[in-house]
Amino acid sequence: MEAQKKAHLDKSKPINERVELLLKEMTLEEKVGQMNQYNGFWDVTGPAPKGGSAELKYEHLRKGWVGSMLTVRGVKEVRAVQKIAVEETRLGIPLIIGFDVIHGYKTLSPIPLAEAASWDLEAIQKSAAIAADEASASGINWTFGPNMDISQDARWGRVMEGAGEDPYLGSKVAVARVKGFQGKDLAATNTIAACAKHFAAYGFAESGRDYNTVDMSNSKLFNSVLPPFHAAVDAGVRTLMNSFNILNGVPATGNVFLQRDILKGKWGFDGFVVSDWASIREMIPHGFAKDGNEAALKAVVAGSDMDMESHLYIKELVKLVESGKVKESLVDDAVRRILKVKFELGLFDDPYKYCDEKREKNVIGNKANHEGVLDMAKKSIVLLKNDKNLLPLKKSGQKIALIGALANDKNSPLGSWRIAAEDNTAVSVLEGMQQYKDNQLTFEKGAELVISKQAFKDELVFNTTDKSGFEAAKKVAKNADVVVMVLGEIGFQSGEGRSRTNLDLPGLQQELLEGIYKVNPNVVLVLNNGRPLALPWAAEHIPAIVEAWHLGTQAGNAVAQVLYGDYNPSGKLPMSFPRNVGQVPIYYNNYNTGRPNNSDTNVFWSHYMDSEKTPLYPFGFGLSYTTFDYKNLKINKAAFAKGDPVVVSVDITNSGNYDGKEVAQLYIQDVAASLARPVKELKGFELVSLKKGETKTVQFALTEKELGFYDNDGNYLVEPGTFKVMVGGSSDKSLESSFELK
Repeated sequence: MEAQKKAHLDKSKPINERVELLLKEMTLEEKVGQMNQYNGFWDVTGPAPKGGSAELKYEHLRKGWVGSMLTVRGVKEVRAVQKIAVEETRLGIPLIIGFDVIHGYKTLSPIPLAEAASWDLEAIQKSAAIAADEASASGINWTFGPNMDISQDARWGRVMEGAGEDPYLGSKVAVARVKGFQGKDLAATNTIAACAKHFAAYGFAESGRDYNTVDMSNSKLFNSVLPPFHAAVDAGVRTLMNSFNILNGVPATGNVFLQRDILKGKWGFDGFVVSDWASIREMIPHGFAKDGNEAALKAVVAGSDMDMESHLYIKELVKLVESGKVKESLVDDAVRRILKVKFELGLFDDPYKYCDEKREKNVIGNKANHEGVLDMAKKSIVLLKNDKNLLPLKKSGQKIALIGALANDKNSPLGSWRIAAEDNTAVSVLEGMQQYKDNQLTFEKGAELVISKQAFKDELVFNTTDKSGFEAAKKVAKNADVVVMVLGEIGFQSGEGRSRTNLDLPGLQQELLEGIYKVNPNVVLVLNNGRPLALPWAAEHIPAIVEAWHLGTQAGNAVAQVLYGDYNPSGKLPMSFPRNVGQVPIYYNNYNTGRPNNSDTNVFWSHYMDSEKTPLYPFGFGLSYTTFDYKNLKINKAAFAKGDPVVVSVDITNSGNYDGKEVAQLYIQDVAASLARPVKELKGFELVSLKKGETKTVQFALTEKELGFYDNDGNYLVEPGTFKVMVGGSSDKSLESSFELK
């Protein structure tokens, strides 16, 4: 009998067979335990907790009623908790250890939205691989990322976690991150299982308010929301996380249509689905379940395989199965999926494979990782404006005033969702600029930005009254050749629960900016932010604007190297920047109205009375210290049969004075279809390096994968008709041609 119980440890057997052997040996309680995830909030290397939920969780762990733990990290802690699971339980099933590795572990890359601005898929994949290397060295084998929520609403704080507004770019970035986390071998010690989240439509929360209702058409769901998830599933992502929102009146956690019909049915996903934090329990306040028993029932029927911190599966599922309300086959299906991922991670072959203290010491924070995140940070910066060629700065002989509380901040650049990183470990902009020693650099804060505690869970209080530092800042600025002002949001002003109704510069920053501009108009504005901001005054008056996001550990060095021209910025915006919050949501791939343009002097056309309807800075926009000219847009023929590849080419010339990189972007419009299509859709991009004066011909291939769309039933259609093709360096500036699909 004992040999039979250990048969699942036979490495010569296929994983699926090993899973079935183990499943047969498990009691119902042990099966349900695998669907239970606990937050490991106590020191597992210390004495067992006494009393309350901590003691209960510890007892469940010893009984084998815990399948996964989150927030346990560090080799010492992970080994201790894994030892209990493997050596003190009946079947010795190892735990999967999960953690929010969103844009790095200890050594932080830029926030995900910033990384998407690089449009550099190779760099993004490498960034995720660095995060996986450090996290796995600390005992972690599963991350709750990447976030692939498409969102068109900058008010929503969690736009910082995704890749922006476009499903094509979002899909490419999603795949790059999944490959970076999971590598080529999930059983390798330097890879971790990825988790595609949040499934689905979380990015379309009404009014940009976190956790809010979502109500959208099937067309938007199938064509904008789901493509990155489908791409991630095709790329082999091993887990998905469902979302907090309702969709068509049904919470995603209890949504059969999303989880059973689409994900596990149509797409054939064979990994497992984890709830978001307590989202099974939250179906009760949603009004979808009357109590915990019904919430557990609806979640497991819908296809939610693991319960994160609701504590309902472990409390209710055994009773539900024994009463006949839930089929045990549904439990088996969930457990089968969870065990399979554990086998794929190699945890059954060596439960302590992620527990190497020597590797932990050598990997975390090493030189190569710092070099990698610095490279990613430089590639993420977007140059929004550079009138009078104020940038790059001269490297000698200049008096430079550096102004703003964020300029000397070593914590804010780390951004949100960096719970393993140590506070105040970022390189500040001041420190980065101090590396260039042949200019006279003077720093003045100007004003405090935040006057409250800055932490992941706390609300923020901004300084709106204390201007005592204004005069000192003005004095320094007046005597400077160039003023560099670092303004924007602190790192904890975006992320979960960080919705805004204003998208301006918070606190006294706008007043400070205008005051400095009056005494010296040679201002370079460096923005730190986790979302698009509405900055119409700055866009009109400030000659140079650099979008520097929250760039992570090496933020200050990246900013300085771009300001001084040691790196020529090449980033492009992954989200449109509005002129004002009243335009939001605003996005490039909108649909035409029946009255899109003014054809007369009357008011009866689609517009605002008090603002342009175009964005301040559009999707795909970004300047360089050099210039790029697009010429000779060609399509290999005028008409194509269905299935024929469409080859588009264009010549790009670096016509400026610096070597540089350009993101060439291809958009299409399906002119007349069975369902109205957007005015343009991104369907290809290439990152091209060009020496000054150099010309390269760039080719794009359009196949049925790019030319089709989903109907309202989720069927993919490629229809004959006229297609416009637009190629350029931004969504609003391009050469145009067309072809016929027969």
